[in-house]
Amino acid sequence: MTLSLPMRDAVIRRIETLLPDALLLLIARLGIAAIFFLSGRTKVEGVITITDSAYELFRIEYALPLVPSDLAATMATWSEHLFPILLVLGLFTRLSGFALLGMTMVIQTFVYPDAWPTHLSWAAILLPLVARGGGEWSMDALIFSRSKA
Repeated sequence: MTLSLPMRDAVIRRIETLLPDALLLLIARLGIAAIFFLSGRTKVEGVITITDSAYELFRIEYALPLVPSDLAATMATWSEHLFPILLVLGLFTRLSGFALLGMTMVIQTFVYPDAWPTHLSWAAILLPLVARGGGEWSMDALIFSRSKA
């Protein structure tokens, strides 16, 4: 059974009404923020004291080339806290999404290359945020709204 073009168009319009871009981008922001923020929380004690085990993890298991392990642990831990918070707020969404996409690429390339399905899923969530921003329901939209003349 195929839908006639007018019927198909009506169904598509209804779906678009029920699932506006603003909602889809909000869900993407919240979902990917949770993944990275919770990962960051495993690396700290209290508010943001990086644990010895986090430094050890970066020294032994992650062992990134070109970046000292202590610096990598600090940068990753701060990034996993800062950029998710910005995403939840919808503030500097493109920058935050791009930063977490870069982190995803580093993890994929140097840390867990066999985890590509997970990293591809993260990229699929992050790429629309980089391309389209935080959407109408974001701080970006409130602060950086373009005047419509």
